[in-house]
Amino acid sequence: MSQRLSTLPRRLQLSSPVNPVTGSSAAFLWGARQTGKTTLLHERFPTARFYDLLDTTLAAELSVRPRLLREQVLAQRPETVVVDEIQHVPSLLEEVHWLLENTPTRFILCASSARKLRRNAKNLLGGRAVDFFLHPLTSDEIGDVDLPRLLRYGALPPHYLVDEPKPLLRAYLNNYLKQEIIDESATRNIPGFSRFLQMVALGHGQQVNYSNIAREAGVSTSTVRNYYQILDDTLLGFTLEPWRRRKKRRLVETAKFYLFDVGVANQLHPEARTIDEGTDLYGRAFEHFIVNEVRAWIEYEGLDLPLTFWRTSSGFEVDLIIGDLDAAIECKSGREVRATDLKGLRALREEHRPRRSLVVSRVAEPLRTDDGIEIVPWSQFLRELWAGGITG
Repeated sequence: MSQRLSTLPRRLQLSSPVNPVTGSSAAFLWGARQTGKTTLLHERFPTARFYDLLDTTLAAELSVRPRLLREQVLAQRPETVVVDEIQHVPSLLEEVHWLLENTPTRFILCASSARKLRRNAKNLLGGRAVDFFLHPLTSDEIGDVDLPRLLRYGALPPHYLVDEPKPLLRAYLNNYLKQEIIDESATRNIPGFSRFLQMVALGHGQQVNYSNIAREAGVSTSTVRNYYQILDDTLLGFTLEPWRRRKKRRLVETAKFYLFDVGVANQLHPEARTIDEGTDLYGRAFEHFIVNEVRAWIEYEGLDLPLTFWRTSSGFEVDLIIGDLDAAIECKSGREVRATDLKGLRALREEHRPRRSLVVSRVAEPLRTDDGIEIVPWSQFLRELWAGGITG
């Protein structure tokens, strides 16, 4: 399984509008640690001037004298400047702003956390920089996906591509807690935050109940809400909102929360030592995998499509709604799809008319029910997704 990340073509394209007066441009590249941001930038911009702010000496020097960035760019006139982990020296954004207004230099500003930038930067280049997000590896980038491996260890490049990822996963979680949570002083209550993370993993991909999590973690409800914001700010997770166009059925209003990577969610879960076929954990990991693929596809294609889920107060549910019912998707990890697995889609179709209704599963070949529900193998669904065929 050992393979170099540089051999995998990443789908994300980095292009930003050019200032018609100066010829400059700017982009933020966001992504959790180890998604491959630095590797991608070195490949796409091999001649760029790089500032790696994980270099503590350089970060300290620029923190004391941010103007050094301006002086070096004016002296060397590089076509492209990459500032990696910009959140460590937010004051550099003032200099970047000046350079964008006065030079033709292109800036790529790479970050794994929005929290520190928002808290400490006076200037976030409002309207001048385009946002891009790099996700864990996708099926389109991997090619021949080893599904059991991905559902167990996730799709972060260092974990999916090495022979023994378990120690790396453990280290990853420890480092994230230290670097992104403690070092940024996001919370001083590390034991409480650690208990909260376990509760997030236990309820991963399910509707969030702030009161229950607060009780189990031993913190207040307002603290739990703040902790979820920390996960969002440090790009460790994301919220999936409920679809809200209401007709006769009463719909839920509470969002779901997903961690950004399947392997990270498993590592945090106290019971996920193995992910065996037929178990609840396997089904949840499979759903998480499909959700992440659709989310990455929307981002990388630059589509303005909301991604939501549908659930009624009586318990009918559809895992994903793409756009305004462009597609309704139910994820089932079994090798067979039963009539009971179609209840959510059929309830949705009674009231609304999604353009496509699909069950993504591990069936051997595609099927279609009499009432038009498509049952497709997961690999076929993903090929069609990345070819742009799911929503037409």
